[in-house]
Amino acid sequence: MWFYGLFFSGEHIANAVIVVALVSFLGLGFGQIKFGPVQLGIAGPLFAGIALGHFGFRVNSELLGFERDFGLILYVYAIGIRVGPGFFAAFQTDGAILNLIAVSIVVMGALTAVAIHYIVGLPLEIVAGLLSGATTNTPSLAAAQQMLQVLHAGPDRIAKTGLSCAIAYPFGIVGVLLAIGILRSLLRVDVDAEAERFKRQQSGDHLPLERMCIEIRNSAIAGICLAQLPVLQGVVISRVLHQGRQHVAAPSDIFEIGDTILCIGPRPQLENLCASFGVESNLRLNEMESPLRARDMLVTQRNIFGRRIADLHIRELHGVTITRLNRTGLELSPTADTKLHFGDYLTCVGEDDQLQQVEQLLGNQTSALENTQIIPIFIGIALGVLLGGMPISIPGVPVPLSLGLAGGPIVAAIILSRIGTIGPLRWNMSPDTINTIRDFGVSIFMACVGIDAGKSFVATVVNGDGLLWMGTAAIITVVPICIAGIAARTILKLNYLTLCGVLSGSMTDPPALAFANALGESQAQSTAYASVYPLTMALRILTPQIILGILWHMS
Repeated sequence: MWFYGLFFSGEHIANAVIVVALVSFLGLGFGQIKFGPVQLGIAGPLFAGIALGHFGFRVNSELLGFERDFGLILYVYAIGIRVGPGFFAAFQTDGAILNLIAVSIVVMGALTAVAIHYIVGLPLEIVAGLLSGATTNTPSLAAAQQMLQVLHAGPDRIAKTGLSCAIAYPFGIVGVLLAIGILRSLLRVDVDAEAERFKRQQSGDHLPLERMCIEIRNSAIAGICLAQLPVLQGVVISRVLHQGRQHVAAPSDIFEIGDTILCIGPRPQLENLCASFGVESNLRLNEMESPLRARDMLVTQRNIFGRRIADLHIRELHGVTITRLNRTGLELSPTADTKLHFGDYLTCVGEDDQLQQVEQLLGNQTSALENTQIIPIFIGIALGVLLGGMPISIPGVPVPLSLGLAGGPIVAAIILSRIGTIGPLRWNMSPDTINTIRDFGVSIFMACVGIDAGKSFVATVVNGDGLLWMGTAAIITVVPICIAGIAARTILKLNYLTLCGVLSGSMTDPPALAFANALGESQAQSTAYASVYPLTMALRILTPQIILGILWHMS
């Protein structure tokens, strides 16, 4: 009897823990199964929860609500920490255009949902759930449910929001893939040609770094020291071969005809530098026998987080040159003004004893990636909850809005991760830690939503308005994507692979990104997805609150 009560009683903490754990376990396993190019992934616990909820698994409503909201907080906080360092860079140059397209998709989706409310007559709580499911945005659902609580909607109406989201969610995943395929066929896209076009159009900052040895032949360069040379945009001079001896390049080095220098940077900049300095040499300084070594080092020393490379005087004090910087998988050409972040990988060139000195300066403790600071996480979450509870008055909206538990933590995390460190507190975390917190949180949230919706899911689909909800959700998914996609391609001449990344990011849909990445070998999809994801996530959280706040008392 006690065993039966653990799963079906709907009472006690043990019941709440074991049912959510079981749903998460089964759902994550199911989410790994591929259906063609599609995986449910983190949505797996949602459907596992629906299945078990249908067969009578129950959790106390208050305990279920706590688990759901706590999982959500962990999820959105991890997202904010992840995207925070590059959040504001997403609005520069081409990123502004990509974000404009993504915003248009969000706005059109919201207007489509409102039109469905008036034309079809679906209640607002159901429309809000359909909008969240059709756009595969979990925090949007949480924001809608919290807004309904503020508006004093009953538990049954709030539950319908989760139910309609669950019904809309499958097509929300598949619909994006269909829309991407429709656009490819309709616009007659050659994917390989698009990948090649993107590669040609990439800016120098995103091109892979290469090595080039250049022999000095230009007499105008002879007699000038390295510090007096024109700015070497995006290129680092690492080594110098002078009179048969090799040494680390220093600002005081005076070049002579016949010297050979090892340069690191993107290919176009290297070719321009070679044309100015001399000719490309057949020598490979990095392969020649010399006392110089190249060593990768990890930035883990707390007192240098946020400091510029120039402030450390590594070359002047230690005779070591930093030639490369790898930050979260992106390889950069470091400059004097580059600020160091926790977890940066630096490629340093120098002699062994000099490298050891720099290693002590940088830290280079790989174990630091495994030792996450817990105190900043709790502080960040607390600040996020406080921020989420602050009322935001918008003219024309009768009820004050708030970022809520879905928006407050993500905004706080973006700000804190952008700051990096405050005294002894380090807000940034290793990618593995971020992914663990994110997946743990979203699994709990999805499981709780599924369990709550499972009680009436099948009955709604078979005997109720489930098919109508599916059809309207399909319209919310496909129509905005197709309109924005056609306009971006025909008017703005946007690269198709970049467009796929924008469409996936505007729906905050990782399975769609995986599908887009499989279309062609290019960084266009992931780059565009990352550019629009932060702003889109914030808008997806606010949109259902605005719709409900404006229309609730009018319906």
